[in-house]
Amino acid sequence: MKALRVLIKGWVTSFRYPAFISGFQPTLPVPPLSTIYGLISAAKGELVTPEDLSIGYVFKHDGKAVDLETIYELSGLKGKSNVIKREFLVDPEIYLYLDDPEYKKYFEHPHYPILLGRSTDLMNITEIKEVELAKKANVKLGKTILPFGLNGAYGTIQALPTHFTDTIPRKAAGTKPFILMNQFFDYSNECCYDEEMDWGVWFHR
Repeated sequence: MKALRVLIKGWVTSFRYPAFISGFQPTLPVPPLSTIYGLISAAKGELVTPEDLSIGYVFKHDGKAVDLETIYELSGLKGKSNVIKREFLVDPEIYLYLDDPEYKKYFEHPHYPILLGRSTDLMNITEIKEVELAKKANVKLGKTILPFGLNGAYGTIQALPTHFTDTIPRKAAGTKPFILMNQFFDYSNECCYDEEMDWGVWFHR
């Protein structure tokens, strides 16, 4: 199948666990689908959901650290500042695959800044390429999120939304259990395969 592969890099990023409201803020090891659809929506300039586009991705980083961060806790019209510890990932890069090559124009000239994670995590688009993905069994697959119950996959299981609405307030939509796969594993069944990168690509449809 023809696909668009976009390589996006940054300095730091952090993906919040939805269950942690206050206190120490760990990061998810890989970005959730809602973060990726938010990034694509920023590039296009309008809401993009799984109904519009199927995506897959491989996410890498060079390590993890903890920083102190000022937050503001609001109560009605009053607020106070506080300091929390937040985990972040260093030198993140994501190989993003889209099943519609027509989205190339949005990444060549993004409508809004491209962020991954927090509003301060500015990213840089370093490569946009149309690729041909083959179907192949016995490939390495991982460094992404995978559907719960996928044969051979393992890792932290977390319920996560696939995307958010553009209403005020925003609402989480399409919440499902996912496997957060922080490494590659040998996948024996057939899936899309990027021969140039020598890894499998799982498309969320």
